[in-house]
Amino acid sequence: MTAAHRRLEKPPVLVPRDASEARARVAHALEAAGAGPGGSPSGTAFGDALLVTSELVTNALRHGGGLTGFGVDLGRGTVTITVADASAELPHRRDVRGRGRADGLAEGGFGWPLIRLLALEIRLSLPPEGGKIIEVRLPLH
Repeated sequence: MTAAHRRLEKPPVLVPRDASEARARVAHALEAAGAGPGGSPSGTAFGDALLVTSELVTNALRHGGGLTGFGVDLGRGTVTITVADASAELPHRRDVRGRGRADGLAEGGFGWPLIRLLALEIRLSLPPEGGKIIEVRLPLH
């Protein structure tokens, strides 16, 4: 094996088992960000990042055929949460006036609009190997 091959090898990144584990990874990254020059994220930003993480991961597990990738990256005053799943179906808004509940509201359907409301930027991509990748950039302050 050449030196170039050794540099290219990376340890496999394990995807979280569930939303709780994903939130813990995001919380750890945000706590580490507090030690940097940008200071600690605001309490609202911290909560928003955990909420978006929960929504993205839960949707990947429930509707996307399983979580296939996960990442959290800190930028200047922002955090980007990346989730990949096995489905090529892009997120969409649902009619929340569902049937089947006495109050007339459908179960679910609120996560994607909430993510769109909180995000500074959302990127959706369909990689050639299948599935989809969703990247959500959120403010830290």
